[in-house]
Amino acid sequence: MSHSLALSGFLATALACAALAALHAARGAPPGAARLFVAALSAQAVWAATAAAARDGAVLAAIPAAAESLRTALWLAFLLVLLREAARGGGPDPSADRRDGARAPGGTVRARRSAALGVVAGAAMLALLIDLLAPLSSSALLLRTGGAVFGLFCIEQVWRAGRPGQGAGATRLAAAGLLMFGADLVLCSDALMYGRLDPQLVDARGWANALAVPLLASAAARQRDWRMALGVSRRLLFQSAALLTAGLFLMLMAAGGYWLRYAGPAPLDSAVTVLLFATAIALLALLGSRSARARLRVTVAKHFFGYRYDYREEWLRLTALLSAGPDEGETQPLGLRALRALGGLADARCGALWLQDEAGGYACTDNWRYAGATPGLPAGHPLVSELARTQWIIEVGRQRAGASMPAALPAAIADSPSAWLLVPLLLHEQLIGFALLGEPVAPTPLDWELRDALKTAAHQVASHLGERRAVEALVQARQFESFNRRSAFVAHDLKNLVSQLSLLLANAPRHRGNPAFQADMLDTVGHVHDRIQGLLRQLDDGSRPLEQACAVPLAEAVDAAVRQRGGRGPQPTVSVDDAARRALVIAHRDRLERVIGHLVKNASEAIEGQGSVSVRLSADGELARLEVADTGRGMSERFIRERLFRPFQTTKPDGMGIGSFESREYIRELGGSLEVDSQEGRGTVFRVRLPLATLGVQG
Repeated sequence: MSHSLALSGFLATALACAALAALHAARGAPPGAARLFVAALSAQAVWAATAAAARDGAVLAAIPAAAESLRTALWLAFLLVLLREAARGGGPDPSADRRDGARAPGGTVRARRSAALGVVAGAAMLALLIDLLAPLSSSALLLRTGGAVFGLFCIEQVWRAGRPGQGAGATRLAAAGLLMFGADLVLCSDALMYGRLDPQLVDARGWANALAVPLLASAAARQRDWRMALGVSRRLLFQSAALLTAGLFLMLMAAGGYWLRYAGPAPLDSAVTVLLFATAIALLALLGSRSARARLRVTVAKHFFGYRYDYREEWLRLTALLSAGPDEGETQPLGLRALRALGGLADARCGALWLQDEAGGYACTDNWRYAGATPGLPAGHPLVSELARTQWIIEVGRQRAGASMPAALPAAIADSPSAWLLVPLLLHEQLIGFALLGEPVAPTPLDWELRDALKTAAHQVASHLGERRAVEALVQARQFESFNRRSAFVAHDLKNLVSQLSLLLANAPRHRGNPAFQADMLDTVGHVHDRIQGLLRQLDDGSRPLEQACAVPLAEAVDAAVRQRGGRGPQPTVSVDDAARRALVIAHRDRLERVIGHLVKNASEAIEGQGSVSVRLSADGELARLEVADTGRGMSERFIRERLFRPFQTTKPDGMGIGSFESREYIRELGGSLEVDSQEGRGTVFRVRLPLATLGVQG
């Protein structure tokens, strides 16, 4: 490239940048990124002019080198401020918000805003010093290479994060940055490799910067105040920051190795090898350290985002952790998962959970790596009352430091060096427990944002804990309900057995000398004894029934039920056709006899004065039909529909109201049906249909 052509590139860059800076300044650039844009353009013009003068030997080489470092620093500062202001999105100043009496100090916010610029300014001062002393040294080239890499990283963030409607401005700014920082990276990489600056690459860089000016002008026209709505991914930015930190660390170690090999007292291959291994180990330890990653995460959140948390990601993480079960590979109980969820928001090292017990006190139910004492608290403890009344998050460390706190902490918690925060768990404005979080991995202030995040998460945690408690209470209630139902069935069976014994005792004075009566009495007492033993075992085991289902001759079950019936009323007449006498059903014999006996007994008790009870058994095809009819008082349709088969609904003074319900449920369990046909004053017919097991033929 000719000398005049090279000068033209630098001069064109200088004039164009100066004109654009003057135009932008004349429009009244607002504070922030826009003013840095003007300053960066001005530095670009100064650098291009001094570089052109250095080509003719009019100025020392150190002057354009220093101007280049200043220009790079200002462009980096502009990009950092642009990303920071875009991430804040024009939202409220956190320093002006108050939560729970906590206020983020204004100095803290201003420090956050200037910290990133301070890093860039420090690097720029170092680069300026090196450029003035040794403008073409390896150290200067390494710093310029690092600045170019960091500039490309910032440009990539701007380009990737541009939202619809503002993509053109971000794209043109990214293209201009790619030209400027890309040319710097190519030139410095070549110089590091060959130990000299390639004149052709130097001249080409002038024209690359000149071509970037129209793109900058177009981007500036679209973004006058440079308030671009960018959506910067926290995860991407954190990972990029981690990689950038690792890269800078490796560059420093490479510079150290370079000095040991070439600038040291003598070539030390062993020392270089040790340094490389030490670098690798230190880098792995740095990246694997939870504390280091937490500090880096806090630093990135402070200087690149208006808020500490990405609330969408935090909410999804919280919900997934609390809702996870064995199917998702989560085996820890809900209490430990709740502590992990709250501790994750505050980067806490440990925690403990207190929940309200049945007596109203609070006991520690879960411990997540917390080594301190966990005393139980009675319902009227001052700490419990204060948490329930104020719903504040209490910072235990402040009380240890002597700050005035509204709650009286137990000594075991107040004196624990691991205790940091007490987070109340409220459900429907009732304190169901509280969580104690340990000290954070990295220094974390309890500001308004952390308080709000913990309060919101605590409400979600309390909701899940309350739901678990309700489910446990429901399961317990169902267990009691099952036990009470079994008890009711057993009591009903005992009532029927007592009726048999009462009938036996009523007939004993007249027939005690009759051998047939004596034999029948012994059979009845033995049957009652066996039934009571079975009922007791059934009540203890909680299962119903104990016997196994088998093929039961239906006619025999009917005869036994009629024979063993108790109570008053006429003797039933039994009619069994030939086919039904051979019919078998799969059932539990005792339960089937009890169901039939209940129908017969109810029919007999429905007779007032003269009347009759008939039992007819028939079989047809695959069904057996049993009809129990009486000529008693009958029932209304409304009573049958609303009360007959409802448990604990009865019209008998001494009845329990579960016999009809049990009969219908067991018949349905066998695959059959129970129908009722009744008219008041004319009587009732119960029709039972049961599927047959076999229909054998007697030989």
